[in-house]
Amino acid sequence: MDTTSIAGLWDRVFGTQPDPDQWLVLTTAVIALAAVAPRGMWRLSRNAVTIAHEGGHGLIALLSGRRLEGIRLHSDTSGLTLSRGKPTGIGMILTAAAGYTAPSLLGLGGAWLLAANHITLLLWSATALLLAMLTMIRNAYGVLTVLLTGGAFVLVSWLTEPQVQAGFAYVVVWFLLLGGVRPAFELQGKRRRGGAPDSDADQLSRLTHLPPVAWLLLFHAVSLCSLTGGGRWLLGL
Repeated sequence: MDTTSIAGLWDRVFGTQPDPDQWLVLTTAVIALAAVAPRGMWRLSRNAVTIAHEGGHGLIALLSGRRLEGIRLHSDTSGLTLSRGKPTGIGMILTAAAGYTAPSLLGLGGAWLLAANHITLLLWSATALLLAMLTMIRNAYGVLTVLLTGGAFVLVSWLTEPQVQAGFAYVVVWFLLLGGVRPAFELQGKRRRGGAPDSDADQLSRLTHLPPVAWLLLFHAVSLCSLTGGGRWLLGL
């Protein structure tokens, strides 16, 4: 194998790229907000948040020693991650808590990479995570959703100019930071109306004997703190 090619690939993935113009950073924030705030757009864009949500459950399940059985993504933007292992204990608690916190924490990690000018590394890392998740998807809609999302990352990473890659990466990270805030408020509203009796917050309550509102507050704290910190990194403040 050509060592020059290997070195070139290494530099391309792990090297740094120039800072995008400030107007591009602000424009991508507006685009991401437009995908999150309007109800009609959110019904579509929420699918991407569901991918991160269920992927968070799956990743932490594996890291905590549980056996991941599969992930299902549904057209109503709901999802289900099944894992096998001890039904109580820290592993189960972390797995249950990972869903609502995953989009925001992924956005925070992405903001850190962009602040360090690792645009290509972010795009390739996201592609690798989506490919890994694809192996655990157990329904047709989920396969289609992850394939389309991963395909977008691959096309942008390989076929577009650096400025386009930067714009795409910033939109994705802004979207995760902004989109990570809304689901916890939606869950809070559903529970106020007597819905979602088996939500992640309720499961965590049964596991820890803490009230569901305590876990809702944790979800809010993680999402809002991630948006604040990640936003400052992206804006260079």
